[in-house]
Parts: sequence; C-alpha cells; structure tokens
Amino acid sequence: MRTVLDQIRTRLLPALLTAFGVTLIAAGLMTYGAVDGQPVAVASPMTSPSASPAASPAASGSPSSRPTESSSPEPGSPAPTADASPSPTPPPADRVATRVVVPALGIDLPVVKQPGGADTYPLCNVAMYIEELSQPGLPGATYLYAHAREGMFLPLLAESRTDDGARMIGMLVQVYTSDDRLFLYEISEVRRHQLNLDEALAARESQLWLQTSEGPKGTREKLQVIARSLGDGPADPIEAHPEPKPVVCG
Repeated sequence: MRTVLDQIRTRLLPALLTAFGVTLIAAGLMTYGAVDGQPVAVASPMTSPSASPAASPAASGSPSSRPTESSSPEPGSPAPTADASPSPTPPPADRVATRVVVPALGIDLPVVKQPGGADTYPLCNVAMYIEELSQPGLPGATYLYAHAREGMFLPLLAESRTDDGARMIGMLVQVYTSDDRLFLYEISEVRRHQLNLDEALAARESQLWLQTSEGPKGTREKLQVIARSLGDGPADPIEAHPEPKPVVCG
C-alpha cells in the first residue's frame, strides 16, 4: 500500500498545475440554513458503529496414535501459527479536524468548532465543522464549511463556475486532526445549488464534504464539494495545530 507521502508525490503535482489560471471573483457570504443569515440545525448526532471483537479460532487437534515424550513437532509437520492478529488501535473519541488544505487552490485554514453552535453566524478566517456529523477516519461524513471570501473557500466557488467545477475532480485535500494525524482525500464530485444536508447525514463510509456559499448574502443555495478517503498517517504536531485567528465577519 502506498503511504500518504507517496500519494502526495504522485498525485499532488498534477493537482497543483490545475490551480494556475484560477480567477477569483467578488467575495460572497456563506450561510447554510434556510433562513437568511441563520444556519439551520442539523439532525441528531450520528453515532459510529462500535467494532465487535473478532472471535479467536478454537484450537483443535486429533489424538495421537501413540504417546510421545517430546513436545517438538515431528519433521515435516507445519510450524505453529498465531491464533489471531492484533486489533488496530481505535481512534480517540475526541478527535476533531484542526486544519484543511487544498494545495492546488491555495486553501489553508485552521478548523474550529463554531462558537455558539448552529444558531450563530459563521466566523471569518477559519473553517468550521458540523459537530453532529463525523470526524476524519470515522464512519460518516466530515463536513467542513467556510465563507466564500478571499483567504477562505472562495477558490472553491470560483472553480465551480467554470464547467461546473470539473477541474476540481481529482484534486487532493489534506485534513489534519487534533491527535496529530494527516488524512488525505481526493475530490470526486462537485455539487452546485444545493439546499440540504440529506446525503451527508446519511453517509456511512468515511468521506469529506466542503461547503461554501454561492452568494450574495441571503442566497440559500450552497456549493458542496465531496471527496473520498485515500488514507492517513502521522503528522507533525506543529503542522496539525495552526493557531486559529477567527474574526467576526463584517
């Protein structure tokens, strides 16, 4: 299996080349609810199915035709094998996304929990996650959103307006987490003019959703960019924990 770094080396350069020529458009404001300027509350938190321990195979053997005084296997007999493989370490329950990077589009934002929850207007200079949904490496959709402004998710909106965002397909997205992991995703779908979170709420496989507005302020339709998981690996703690500097949007 290729490592995350191998995937970045073999896939990142073509993705970066697609970023050249991107024209930024006038900044729009982002909301994700049905009421102007106010996000809607999403459904109850999704729970991740807990893994049930695998049953160890029972040891079996046939009675010997004659007694033996040695426990060593006879010549030509198969070597003994372990009964079971060790289980992977489960992810920490408090893992959250801390940084999102789309190298080909120049996006690099700290990710924070939205203060005040879904009833408050999103902050600027950061991306935020919907806490009722999933987090990287866990079953379900990790849902990150930010305003369509310079330094935030504006490049997503700009790209989506050319051939419905076809150039974004195949671009890599990096998401860092609070437990110093780097998760790699590949953009697989671009959806414009969306009005709900139904498919994100119903997702069972680990995937990433990015959302921004289509502007201007008060526009209900949103842009959704969906990415499939490619794997993960350890991350430098400094890179995984950028200092958020959120501001109230003016």
